[in-house]
This record gives sequence, C-alpha cells and structure tokens, in this order.
Amino acid sequence: MKPTQLPTESLEAITRAEIEIQISTAKKYPRDLPAVLEKIKAYAKMDIETAEECFYSLRRADKNGKTKNISGIGVRMAELIANCWGNLRIQTRIINNDGKTITGMGSCHDLETNLFISVEDKRSICNRLGKTFSHDLQVLTGNAAASVAFRNSILKVVPKSVLKNILDDIREFALGSDADFESSKKDVIAYFTEKGVAEKQIIKYLGIKAIKEIDKDILFELKSLRTAVKDGTTTIKEAFVVEKLVEEKKAAIRKKRSSIKKVDLP
Repeated sequence: MKPTQLPTESLEAITRAEIEIQISTAKKYPRDLPAVLEKIKAYAKMDIETAEECFYSLRRADKNGKTKNISGIGVRMAELIANCWGNLRIQTRIINNDGKTITGMGSCHDLETNLFISVEDKRSICNRLGKTFSHDLQVLTGNAAASVAFRNSILKVVPKSVLKNILDDIREFALGSDADFESSKKDVIAYFTEKGVAEKQIIKYLGIKAIKEIDKDILFELKSLRTAVKDGTTTIKEAFVVEKLVEEKKAAIRKKRSSIKKVDLP
C-alpha cells in the first residue's frame, strides 16, 4: 500500500495550528532579556576557540579599487543566539539549483513579536571556465549558502544594538592573553599555509612588511578571516586575490582616464 498523503490544505492547517500554539506559548513565557544576554556571553566564552569563531572579517575591493575591511558576526555566534534567545522558529534549506547557481534560504520567526524574516544567499557553482562543480563541491557550496542565510535571517530578527555590549566583551576575550599570543599566531598562520597560502601573501593581505609586525588586533583580523572561510562567507581564493583585484581595478581606472581625449575649443 502507498502511504496516504495529506491534502495541501490539511498540511497548511496543521502548520498554522502549530505556529499559533507556539505563539501562544511564547506570549505566556516571554524571554528574560538580561538573562538571555548573560547566557549567550557565557556560552561564547566557554573557550577561546568558540569566542574567536563568533566573528568574521574579510577584505573587499570597492569600485574605485580601494580595499575595505568588512567584519561582522559569524555563523557560530548566530547559533548561540538562536539557542539562547528563545521563542524563535527557524528554518534553513536549499531552494534552488539551476545548474549555474545554488540558493540557500534562511527564515527566522520571532514568536513573541511576530516578526518574520526570510533571507536568501546565492552562490555560483561554476568555475572561471564555466564548468559546473562536482556533486560534492555543490553540496559544500549549498551548505555554505544555507549557513550564511541562516545567520543573516537571525541577525535581521535579533537587534544587533541589543547585543553590542556582550559582543565587545566576547571580542576582548577572543583576543586572548599575552601568554597565548605567539602560539595563537603560529596556529592561524599554519591554518592558511596548509591551505596553500604563502606567508608573503598573508603579509600583503594584512598590509604589513613582516610577520613579526602582527599585533593582537591584526591577529584577531586574521582569526576572523579564518572564521569567514570556515563559515563559507568567503574562500581562500577570494580572500587572497584581493590585492590582484585592487591592482586590476586601479589599472582599469587609469586606462579609462587616459582614453578620454581632450577636445580643443575653436
């Protein structure tokens, strides 16, 4: 016998009833914001590694060829928020794969405020020659898209301003102690070198002259870049061609300017 499938209308009615029950429960047991924030902070500061993975950082070249640093809250921090915030209904899934791009979607519904946000993240699944990725690489790309969409949907619902104070505290903890500085620096550099990134590329990326110039703030940026790679926010290839892209954009701007001919007035 074939399994009996419920009509679409019945499924919608069941889902609607479930959400109404969850909203009713959320109204009856609202979150205690100070307690929630303390819980998030306690979880994030369980160890240095967890605190480090709460933040991402990457560099991008703008249309004028200038490099700017983009930083924010990582997927790990979004997971901690989701676990501690309470009264959230969250869904993550792949919604499309057209053979050229794959799209992940994250949805977050705050059952107390009835705020619902859905966010999509689209990724290319073709290399620079236009060849489609292998199945395994498509799965990895899809997972990255879904993770980023998950993070972004949560951060659209949970106000960042509410998190500001604990984020500063977690970042300070993530910087680590002076005693751990050298070992932490070796670990993060080893991570990138194992991925095929030469030390001279790291130096150029950071805009310094030598590895010895890395201080605690620069090390934190490098750790946050590692988080961005792990989360799927960026890739090793994207991160370490930034200088090349900057030079290419500057060259294109110079070429465009030099091609403008002066018109002599009669």
